[in-house]
Order: sequence, then C-alpha cells, then structure tokens
Amino acid sequence: MDIAQHLLEGSEQEDIFQNIPRQLLFALLNNPYEGIILIDADGIVRFMSSAGEGIYKVPPSEAVGRHITEVSPETRLPRVIRTGRAEIGATMKLKDSQRIISRIPLTSNGRIIGAFGKVIFWAPEKIKDLYERLETLEKHLDCYRHELNEAYGVRYNFDDIVGKSEPVKRTIALARQAAEADSPVLIRGESGTGKELFAHAIHQAGRRRKNRFITVNCASIPSELIEAELFGYEAGSFTGARKTGKPGKFELADGGTIFLDEIGDMPPNMQVKIMRVLQEKEVDRIGSSRTRSVDFRLICATNRDLEKMTGDGGFRLDLYYRINVFVINLPPLREIKEDIPTIFIHLLEKLSCGGRRGVPVVSPEAMESLANYCWPGNMRELRNIAERAMIVAKQDRIELEDLPLSLRVSSACIPDKKEARLSSLKDLLEETERCAIVSTLQRTGNNRAKTAKILGIHRTGLYQKMKKFKII
Repeated sequence: MDIAQHLLEGSEQEDIFQNIPRQLLFALLNNPYEGIILIDADGIVRFMSSAGEGIYKVPPSEAVGRHITEVSPETRLPRVIRTGRAEIGATMKLKDSQRIISRIPLTSNGRIIGAFGKVIFWAPEKIKDLYERLETLEKHLDCYRHELNEAYGVRYNFDDIVGKSEPVKRTIALARQAAEADSPVLIRGESGTGKELFAHAIHQAGRRRKNRFITVNCASIPSELIEAELFGYEAGSFTGARKTGKPGKFELADGGTIFLDEIGDMPPNMQVKIMRVLQEKEVDRIGSSRTRSVDFRLICATNRDLEKMTGDGGFRLDLYYRINVFVINLPPLREIKEDIPTIFIHLLEKLSCGGRRGVPVVSPEAMESLANYCWPGNMRELRNIAERAMIVAKQDRIELEDLPLSLRVSSACIPDKKEARLSSLKDLLEETERCAIVSTLQRTGNNRAKTAKILGIHRTGLYQKMKKFKII
C-alpha cells in the first residue's frame, strides 16, 4: 500500500484534508529536512518518512506494522503515549550525530490515539550555532530586563526606612496597611521627608510588586508636554512626534503602580483628564480614536496644602476626594530628633559603601549640633551634610568644625525654655536677630552679600553683627 494512502486512510472525511491534494501532503511528510515516524496507541508504526532511511535499524518500507521498539530500541515514544506529555527540543545521537528530536502525543476527543517523533537533520555545527545565538539572545534579554528594572523598578523597601521614634513607627505601620490594599494613597509631607521612598516601599510590599513602578514628577514636566507624557500619542499626532508613536505613563503602569509626585502642581486642565482616567481606567492617546483599558494602582505625593488649594480653585475638589482615600502624613525631621543620630549613621554607612574609607565616628559635639538643628530641607539636607562631612573629616572622625557654619551655630537659636522665660527683652531681641542671620546665611549658602540684601542691611553691618554674635 502507498505510504501516503496508508496515512490518509480513514481521514478523508475530515474537513481539513478535503482540499489538500495527496501529492502535496505526501511531499510535506516526506520532505528531506526532517524524519517523521508515526505510531498508534499500541506503539505500532503506521508511517515513516523516506528521510529516515539509514537512521533506524529497519528501513521505512519494512517499518510499517512493526512495534516501534523493533525499529528504534531506545525510543521514548511509548513513554510519551503513557504520560501524554510532549518532549520538544531534546537531543539524541542517531547515526553517530547529535540530532534535535521532538516527540508529541496525538489526541482525539480527549483520548490519546498515538504519537509521532520528528528528527531535524541539522549538522552538529548548525546546532552549536543555534545554541550560541540563543545564548546571545538570552544575554541581550537579561540586559534589557536590567535596563527596564532600572527605569521602572523599585529601589527602596520598608527596610530602607530608618527610625525608631513613635511618629516613624506609626507612619510605617500605616504604610504597610496601605500596601495590603489596592486603594489610592496620598503621601503628604514637607520637601525632603522621603515621600518617594515610602511610595517605593508601598509598591514593593503590595500585590503588584512584580510589575512596573512608574514615577511622574508633575512639577518637572512642562505643561505643554504633560498630556503626551501621561497619555501617549499616535504617530504623526504633532510636529516632532515619534514615527512609531509612544505609550503614555498610564499605559506603562498597566498591571503595576503609577506614582504622581507633586500632584499639587498638576495643571488645572490636566486634572479633569486625570479624574476621568481614575474613574474609567481608560486612556486615549493623542491622535487616536481607540480607547485603551488600563489597570494600575495610584500613589500620589505632595508638599502642598491641597485642602486650601481646593478652596482657592487651584485643585479640583472631586480629584482631591478621589486620591484622598488612604492618607499618610510624614513627620518632618525636626519632629523626630531622637532618630537623627541613627539616620545620620545610616547615611554614612550607605555613603561609605564601596568606598575606600570606613564609616567615620561622629563626635558628641557634632551629633548634638545635628540634633539641635531645625532641618528645613529634612532628609535630603541631612544626606548632603553627611556627604560633605565625610569629605572634609580627618582621621575618620567627624568633628563639630566639619559641619557647615549655619548648622554649628544653630543650637544657639533654640534656647532652653526656662532660660527664655527669664531672659530680658534685649536678650530676646538679640537672639531673634542672631537666628535671622543664621537662617538667612543657610538659605543663601553662606553668601554674605545676598544675605545682607535679604535682611536689608549693609554688608559691613552684617559683618559687625556676625562678629558680635560670634557667627564665624
């Protein structure tokens, strides 16, 4: 019986074969680039392509009707029938050469009716070349994954939040509760209090941790570009647009988290569109007529008084209530002064990591000055002070003189309460004047000309007062 006739026996009624010429199907099964062997559920060979000539112990013309183990004693096709699991891409030594083998079970109405094996006739050097190309692709993929993680990944978790004071403990506990839910979170705090750090930690502890974390600084994007950044655009939407178009931040955050930092600086016209996205979970690219569904978790942060802004018309009331579901208020550094020594040492350890120097010791006088400072720049300013101190410190010890001038004298601006009540009016006025000079010097980076101009006094007068108050 003709091999193709044997293979097609009983299958002519199947729609899929009705319009296929037998000659074409025969050529497909007998192509010279792969050897095919077909067995039924009992392991009996029902077809072997002519390309198998010389590979197996039995030639194709004598193989049909025999058990597969007689044709190929080491075959794993009976195992595939028993388990119902395909084995694709395995290698096997046939005719003194390594070949790529695929073994696939065949089913009908949920029942296994046979299996077939396929040998790809590639030379060993071809296989080696394939493996090398796959290895190169895997390296590229790892590189892209790393770059993607750097761009959209999380850099911090709750272990990076240092502090044992009660305000910090309460804030961390509240943030962990927020991480367990999927509701919008609004993080409030002064500039430099670590709002982004908490946003990263909440995402990392939530169910979306394996997906992207997209950060958008609403204050840094020009108003004319913010719509394109948030919602994306189609090709040719405007002059300068990419030829391929570009997805927006909300699309990139699909399945993950989007962090809108400085949400209070969002332009009023964009607040309406943001509100629609939050309600409908849909975005429209600029220049597109197709709506895209997105699924994201929203975290916002601000250092502004949004309640006051809603009253003044600077922030939409409906958007405020939409994002104001889970509120986390971060304490400023001046309210957690007991944590300053711990945080400062932690920053020194991070700054010294990978460097040649070890972690320097901090003198009691320097630590006291750090604790008494008012820290208008909060954690960000503390880190800058730590980095500067590590550079100027000698013999791995940070002394009082290694700290900035404004910080060294700031402790004098916080007199003891009992002493303050007993001070004369003259002393209080002089203390106030001294604090004003120190504070202004700090804000201007110790620029005395600018400080004198802000205070409305002559530069010579400023020098005299600095000498009087021993601000040197």
